Amino acid sequence: MTDRADNAGKTDDAAGPQHHPAVVEHVAKRAASVQLRIADTITKFAGSMWFVYIHAVGFAAWMLFVESSPWPTLTLVVSLEAIFLSTFVMIGQNRAAEFQQIKADHDFVEQELELKTNTELTREIHAMTAELHSRLVKASGQS
Repeated sequence: MTDRADNAGKTDDAAGPQHHPAVVEHVAKRAASVQLRIADTITKFAGSMWFVYIHAVGFAAWMLFVESSPWPTLTLVVSLEAIFLSTFVMIGQNRAAEFQQIKADHDFVEQELELKTNTELTREIHAMTAELHSRLVKASGQS
């Protein structure tokens, strides 16, 4: 692999952590869009334990202190929240799939370049070996 690929994820003291070029490009693209940053923030929070804790306390408070018959309104709120959260889950899945495709495309190009380079080197080694062999045969025939 190339030097970049060998250093992916390793830390360089001067430059900080080095990432795969596809990762850098993907992060920059997502950071450029306000909508994607908002979706990433919501998805990150919704996937945390703080989200669970806040909801457990909120729902308990709602049922105990806000309404005497909380189930109809609470059911509506929870259903609407589930609709939106499932949308954010799908956004996250799309993001992951897009990233994997970008990385796969990059890796394919790098592997094809490496294969081409290795093929050229193998042909050059073969040509040099054939030339060396022919010179050795001439030298042994002249002795």
